[in-house]
Amino acid sequence: MHDQIRIVVAKPGLDGHDRGAKVIARALRDAGMEVIYTGLHQTPEQIVNTAIQEDAGFVGLSILSGAHMTLFPKVIELLRDRDAADIEVFGGGIIPDADIAPLKTLGVAEIFTPGTPTEKVVEWVRGRVADRV
Repeated sequence: MHDQIRIVVAKPGLDGHDRGAKVIARALRDAGMEVIYTGLHQTPEQIVNTAIQEDAGFVGLSILSGAHMTLFPKVIELLRDRDAADIEVFGGGIIPDADIAPLKTLGVAEIFTPGTPTEKVVEWVRGRVADRV
């Protein structure tokens, strides 16, 4: 494990709005974490490749397009297929409350909905890292 927490922040699919992802990336970076922001329109395969190449501990996905029930599970499945299931996936964006429990059942560690203070995301990541030690 690195001394510094490494997180890939990604925008999967065709969603063209990345302000929220950039706000989260900046907050995590300001908290002393290393953030690799992949940019817009990433495929699940590209995101997983980046996470593995960068030796990330986390993948943060931001989805506003409504494709979360397809894209989140695909990223988790690809991480498992690549023997990288130890990389935790969390997400945010426009995700209906009714979809949060099913996503967690599929392996998403946490979902942050719009309006969540960035400090909560930072605290959650730090807590997850502390739990691993």
